[in-house]
Amino acid sequence: MSTATSKFLSYVLRHAPESIGLTLDAQGWADVGDLLAKANASGTLLDEAGLRAVVTESDKKRFTLSEDGHRIRAAQGHSVKVDLGSAPLEPPPQLFHGTATRFLDAILQEGLRPGSRQQVHLSADSVTAHAVGQRHGKPAILMVDASRMFAAGHSFFQADNGVWLTDAVPAAYLRLIENHTFEGDGK
Repeated sequence: MSTATSKFLSYVLRHAPESIGLTLDAQGWADVGDLLAKANASGTLLDEAGLRAVVTESDKKRFTLSEDGHRIRAAQGHSVKVDLGSAPLEPPPQLFHGTATRFLDAILQEGLRPGSRQQVHLSADSVTAHAVGQRHGKPAILMVDASRMFAAGHSFFQADNGVWLTDAVPAAYLRLIENHTFEGDGK
């Protein structure tokens, strides 16, 4: 799998389909043939086998092919408006969010907001949240009291790749996990 191809697909399927003249439907789907033609016309060489390899070999499962294989979309992470068509689900009692320590003060005061994305991304386990936080600097892990949020009427969704999504997490539902150690952390 090519990292460059994965990044290209993330860009056009999550953030800027218009950059190659691609149109997504209301649920974020693009026609595979159209995507391949427009990717190649824009200078990104991509064929159906390469596209399928990116979809199937990605450890993060960022992309979903339709059952008939004719359409593709990003599983989550959109900054363009899409409705993934997911029904609200009751989340596990606790979910986790990884971030960089430099953002902690603002998050603990204001809560988690989606920023440029449509929704806040949450992990089912602290190890995954740690890996996400590490991408942004020195990692910090926040535990989300998802059962209390759900009981208070907040909606949760689960993307095709297992990532949990919600519109925002008020600060009252967050707790910083202290003294967590992770493999490869040096602690």
